[in-house]
Amino acid sequence: MMDLILRGATLPDGRTGQDIACRDGKIVEVAQGIAAEAAQEIDATGRLVTPPFVDSHFHMDATLTFGFPRVNESGTLLEGIQLWSELKPHLKIDEVKKRAHEICRWAIAQGTLAIRTHVDVCDPDLIAVEALLEVREEIKPYLDLQLVAFPQDGYLRYPRCDELLNRALDKGVDVVGGIPHFERTMADGAASVRALCEIATERGLMVDMHCDETDDPMSRHVETLAFETQRLGLAGRVTGSHLTSMHSMDNYYVSKLLPLIAEAGLHAVANPNINITIQGRHDTYPKRRGLTRVKELLEHGVNVALGQDCVMDPWYSLGHYEMLDVASMAVHVGQMTGIHQMKQMFAAVTENGAKALNLEGYGLEVGCNADLVVLQAGDPVEAIRLKPARLFVVRRGRVIAETPPVVSTVRLENETTPVDFTRLTKS
Repeated sequence: MMDLILRGATLPDGRTGQDIACRDGKIVEVAQGIAAEAAQEIDATGRLVTPPFVDSHFHMDATLTFGFPRVNESGTLLEGIQLWSELKPHLKIDEVKKRAHEICRWAIAQGTLAIRTHVDVCDPDLIAVEALLEVREEIKPYLDLQLVAFPQDGYLRYPRCDELLNRALDKGVDVVGGIPHFERTMADGAASVRALCEIATERGLMVDMHCDETDDPMSRHVETLAFETQRLGLAGRVTGSHLTSMHSMDNYYVSKLLPLIAEAGLHAVANPNINITIQGRHDTYPKRRGLTRVKELLEHGVNVALGQDCVMDPWYSLGHYEMLDVASMAVHVGQMTGIHQMKQMFAAVTENGAKALNLEGYGLEVGCNADLVVLQAGDPVEAIRLKPARLFVVRRGRVIAETPPVVSTVRLENETTPVDFTRLTKS
C-alpha cells in the first residue's frame, strides 16, 4: 500500500504517462501503469510534474520591508545597502521571524521547497541570525532553508566582522558568505575572499560569495574565488553569486575567465530580476542590463542556477516568490529562446539549484525524497511561458499546498469556451 501515487505525469525529461509512487516520504517507483493502491491518488495526466523549485539566492532577513524606513528612489545597490543599514538597528527577532514565515508560505504555495538565504552578520546582536536559525528549524518539515553568513558591510570593512561571522557559524549557520567588491580596495576584496575560503575549509563548510555585483569590468574577484577554490580543494562547494561585472568585461578577458571558473568547479548563481533592475543605473544610452553571461557559462560546463534574491525589500519593490518569473526573465534578457536553452533555464530553478546547494535526496528517481510539484502546464517551456498554477505541492509524500486549475470562460455569441492558455490539443 502506497501513501501517494501520481498518475499519468509528464516529467521534465520528456517522459509521459508516468506514475510516481511514494511511501514513507520517498519515491519508490516511477513507471507507467503502476499496479498498486494508495491512500491518496492524484490524476496528473498531461501535467508536468517536477521536483520542487530551488531558490539559490535570497535575503530573507530583509524581505517584506519595502517602504521602511523609506523607499530606494535611485534603485541602486548602494542606496539599498544604506537603507538596510538604517533599518537594521530597529530589527526585532519576532518581527524578522514573522516576515520570514510569511515569505516561506509564499514559497511553499509556489512550489519552492529549498531556499538558500544570506543573513547579515554585521550586527553586534546578530538579531537576523538568531531569528532565521529559529525559522530554519520551525519550517524544516516543509521547506529546506540554508543560511549563509553574509558580511553585508564588508568582512574587512566592518569592525569586528571576523568575530561576528565566526559567532554566526558557531551558532549553526550553514555557509560562509562574502562581498569582496564592497571592501575598501581591490586588495582588501581579494584578501577577504582568501580569508573566508580558509574559514570554510577549516570548518568543512560551503562558500557562497556575492562576487562582482557591479558594472565595473575591473571588478574581478571571481578570478580570486576560482583560484582559492582550487588551492583549498573546495571544488563543488563554492558558489559565485551575481557575477554582473562579467556583463561589462571585454571578451578577451572573459575568454580566459570562463575556463578558470569551469576548471575550479564553481557554481554560478544569477539573479535576473534584480541584476537587470540594479545594474546600469549610471548609464545613459546604451544602457547595460547587467545579467552575467549565463549562456556562455553553461557552454563551458559551469553549473548555473538562478535566485529570486529579493522580494519587496530595500533593493526591489516587487515580487511574489515566483521562480518561473525568474527563469522567464533569464530567457528574455539572456536571449535564450531556443528550446534547449529554455529547458536549461527551467533546470536553473530546479536541479541546478539543488546541485549548488548540495541537496540530498533531490530528484524524481527511486530513492529520492517524495517532494513534487504538479503544474498546470505540459512541459518546462510551457511552464516558463505561463507561470502556471501549482496544482499540488508535495513534501515527503504529503500534499502541503494546492491550487484549483486556473481557467477563464469566454462567452461569444454562439459559444462558451474555457481558456487556460495551454497549447491547442490536436484532434
